[in-house]
Amino acid sequence: MITNNNSVVGFIGIGVMGNHMARHILKAGYTLYIHSRTRSKTRPLCREGAVWQESVAQLAKQCPVIITMVGYPTDVESIYMGPEGILENAQSGTVTMDMTTSRPDLAADLYEKGQKKGIHCLDAPVTGGDIGAENATLSIMVGGKRDHFKKVLPILKLMGKNIHHQGPASSGQHTKMANQIAIAAGMVAMCEALSYAKKTGLSPEKVIENIGQGAAGSWSLNNLAPRIIKHDFSPGFYVKHFIKDMGIALESARALGLKTPGLELAADLYAQLAAQGCENEGTQALYKLFQK
Repeated sequence: MITNNNSVVGFIGIGVMGNHMARHILKAGYTLYIHSRTRSKTRPLCREGAVWQESVAQLAKQCPVIITMVGYPTDVESIYMGPEGILENAQSGTVTMDMTTSRPDLAADLYEKGQKKGIHCLDAPVTGGDIGAENATLSIMVGGKRDHFKKVLPILKLMGKNIHHQGPASSGQHTKMANQIAIAAGMVAMCEALSYAKKTGLSPEKVIENIGQGAAGSWSLNNLAPRIIKHDFSPGFYVKHFIKDMGIALESARALGLKTPGLELAADLYAQLAAQGCENEGTQALYKLFQK
């Protein structure tokens, strides 16, 4: 059993959001071991004191707490499973937090497999985009045992402000699916509203300032619409990853026998956007479809 004070944290996946999230942990005084598919992305953190690990297995053997923040469920599977994965190399007593938006059934499977080895797997997806990651204001939704959630709560508080234990394993991912369903239809509405304002000759800036404080206000309207006005379509959250999330949500909804027409419309529109070569842009690039 690991008996230290959890001052050592492993972080796998140093991307647009993971970079900021890992930095908050490092700045809080933790010893941070990092691994990422693209090593060049980790160099700034290493210059600040993070310790590069050549493999997932190497990292897993040394860290009582491991955080993963990668792109797709297939990435999660490859990191956790197999002879070089976390479950085969982490010590008994390790707590893992997969903060990737991934499949609920995969989260439940990792939890069960982890329990057999004394490894405690939490699913802890986040929302808030690159802004929330940079400012440590992410919303974090967690599934798994409450005792293990409490154990890592001080670390979660370094990355977010709105943090809730939602229930047993997979509850975090199901909560994230509800979040993505709400965002999907909202993004369509926000782009339509901004396009309408532009067509009528209104000042988009003034419109956002006015309606953003009322019933129409939303995170997307107040944070992404200003980027659209500046023609800034850089990714705080990639179109391709949002398409992945909507696919998971659609699959989960169908399994529940639930109709999601708003989600289906958004998924279709984003597929059109990706087909136009915009899959590596931010989700606010959906606005481009309304300018044709």
